[in-house]
Amino acid sequence: MALRKRSVGVVAVIAAAGLGLAACGQSSGGSGDAIELTITQNAIAGGKNAAGANFIMNWVIPKFEAAQKAKGKDVKVKFVPSGVDDEQYKTKLSLDLKSGKGADVMDIDGIWAGEFAEAGYIKPLSDLVGSDADNWDGWAQIPEAVQGVATFNGKKYALPVGTDGRVLYFNKTLFQKAGLPADWQPKSWQEIIDAGTKLKTAGVPVPIQINAGTAMGEATSMQGVLPLLAGAGGEVQKDGKWTGAAQPMKDALAFYQKIYGGGLGDPKLQQEAKGRDKSFQQFAEGKIGILMEGDYFWRGVVNPKDGVAKMPDRDQVVGYAMIPAMEPGKGIRGQDFVSMSGGALRTVNPNSKHPKEAFELAAFTLSPDALKEETKDGNVRITPRTDVNKEILANEPLLAYISEKVLPLTAYRPPLAVYPQVSVALQEATAAVVGGTAPDQAAADYQKKLEGIVGGAGNIAS
Repeated sequence: MALRKRSVGVVAVIAAAGLGLAACGQSSGGSGDAIELTITQNAIAGGKNAAGANFIMNWVIPKFEAAQKAKGKDVKVKFVPSGVDDEQYKTKLSLDLKSGKGADVMDIDGIWAGEFAEAGYIKPLSDLVGSDADNWDGWAQIPEAVQGVATFNGKKYALPVGTDGRVLYFNKTLFQKAGLPADWQPKSWQEIIDAGTKLKTAGVPVPIQINAGTAMGEATSMQGVLPLLAGAGGEVQKDGKWTGAAQPMKDALAFYQKIYGGGLGDPKLQQEAKGRDKSFQQFAEGKIGILMEGDYFWRGVVNPKDGVAKMPDRDQVVGYAMIPAMEPGKGIRGQDFVSMSGGALRTVNPNSKHPKEAFELAAFTLSPDALKEETKDGNVRITPRTDVNKEILANEPLLAYISEKVLPLTAYRPPLAVYPQVSVALQEATAAVVGGTAPDQAAADYQKKLEGIVGGAGNIAS
């Protein structure tokens, strides 16, 4: 599917901002044997994602050049910085790739992969570098579910850079008050409803918070309807067909109805412009019992040191559990538990004059030594590699939990250009249910919108 067309004005602005098109690395004119490579990501020293930029410039480049020299190769690497919003960065990459230019190694958001692949901007790694791509030793350390973010139409187009996962968070103090266990792990949606009912009886203002509505944007999809759809055995898109008003969609929307129609959630919170931020604050204040969120919530929201809604007693008070399927075995792939993940990718430019060395550079940045270096000094995150995660997450219980328990069963959004429009339609369906529309009706209305978005009923699974 072709990329959305951008105005010449945007292109001019990008060029004026000093983000000129970086040519692919090529042999240096004087030496003959020297190989020049470029690597880019949306990071810049002193600005956006500064830590990432510094890591590439100060550690990756000198170490990789030295490793290549030890193999008898004269390789020089240059970092091409960028520090703009993600859509501008995406536009710049698109223009580079379309015109046969761009850095040899580039980072892209996983959600862009299918769009870039369909446009011919990126190609399967095995097409570019042969068997080396499939034989990379890192694949054995990356869960198959995580490899999915780098896979399109059955082929690997990139290396996963990192990922995340969604869980249910709960307040142990409120749970104790309601007579619920501190090691709570619901095995069905009904058990979540049952816990919410007990919390309500115990006087908890908002027993359950599941993101809904359009004001919360993509958070509604990723921390709401998509995990629920997966828990009902459905995927928003599978085998080239989109899921319309099928039973899994109706089941997911019916769960919203039980929460917001049954007084277990706050419908107004779903409609407010800052509703998600308010839900963070209310959870931190002990007013929300159960909340579905990603690991960002633990790291960046209720973090006792620098969270946006600090909880000094987070480690004692906040519990977490896997998101159950509607009933055991009813989730996608017959799973008992489900999740959704996002993630960035690192890929090789098809226009590179040195694709083999470019792939070696990309793989080098995801070696155990590189990832351990990148994630030290307060930059800890979930890497794609289980061997690295076991070591660096030893003192990070929530992140270790997601790495070990959640990532093997997670799922990803379809990496297609039309997905953002589908996501809005999903958000609108949840908003309708929260507002009182019957789930079956909201599902039927969603299917009508979906037909208009994806090119007719023929592209929707019956």
